[in-house]
Amino acid sequence: MTKQIVLRRGWVGARSLVAIAGLLSLSALSMTVGKFDAGLSDLIGQIWAMVGGTPSDETVATVFWNIRLPRVLAGLAVGAALAAAGATYQGLFRNPLVSPDILGVSAGASFGAVVGIFLSLPVGVIQLMSFVGGLIAVLSVYAVATVIRNRDPVLVLVLAGIAVGAHVGAGISLIKILADPYDQLPAITYWLLGSLASVTSGDVVSILPALVVGIIPLFLLRWRMNVMTLGEEEARALGIDTGRLRVVLVLAATLITSASVSVTGIIGWIGLVIPHVARLLVGPDFVRLLPVSMALGAAYLLVADMLARSIAMIEVPLGILTATVGAPFFLWLLASGRKGWQ
Repeated sequence: MTKQIVLRRGWVGARSLVAIAGLLSLSALSMTVGKFDAGLSDLIGQIWAMVGGTPSDETVATVFWNIRLPRVLAGLAVGAALAAAGATYQGLFRNPLVSPDILGVSAGASFGAVVGIFLSLPVGVIQLMSFVGGLIAVLSVYAVATVIRNRDPVLVLVLAGIAVGAHVGAGISLIKILADPYDQLPAITYWLLGSLASVTSGDVVSILPALVVGIIPLFLLRWRMNVMTLGEEEARALGIDTGRLRVVLVLAATLITSASVSVTGIIGWIGLVIPHVARLLVGPDFVRLLPVSMALGAAYLLVADMLARSIAMIEVPLGILTATVGAPFFLWLLASGRKGWQ
């Protein structure tokens, strides 16, 4: 028995190392993709110059460390965060169609950013308003769910999220009509499509605390998450305070979603499709599902960002690419996936 445990831990460790190596390789490849001609040899030269303390080409160094590295780090962090939030929502609500948008998080964050753009506020303030907008949307959903107590709490949360999202969406449409069509409207439209093009190192630093604070509870509570997938009554019978646990998990998932959206804009389908792929690979056990979803989400967003930079003369918004790839793949999962989702 002890030997089997040791072998299993060794196998898990080996797979973790392979995943880390794969993400590092993909990150290095992503650093070499772009309109500026700076490839792998230039990247190796820059690293060698940094290690040896020798002079390097300042233009190439600026491209690698000030432009490409922040968007690669943002792609890893945001992709992992959105996938983690999607896996949490799907397991918590026991619904494979649930995504980070379900509680109005993305819509609220979008509204905050759109208002900031409409008022011509600084970029940092726009990101803060986006973050606050996502949190307010979720608090509104929970306020509705608190008032309506004579219904299924999960169903009330989902329906309240849809209603709040629709209401906020109407507000976004109104602001788009009132916006300056030559300046503000293009900025609003492009932001809503999602992109990593304008991400800076300061943006990455600003969202890291929120991502860490949100992801840590998901990892610490992933054992109890398995119990929550059994259903409300079963979880209570096993001694789980389902109400408190649901609040913590939803707030954690909302926090990382709002932080991500505040920097990149709306990037859809990652929180919906990636947990399905991870579930097909490792099963519904949330202990394994969460880290695998995060790794796949990070890799998926990096690949999408590389395509966005290279498939056309202009940079394609990530929301378009993720929807173009995600929607057909999701339909394929529905057609060929296993019967049942757990």
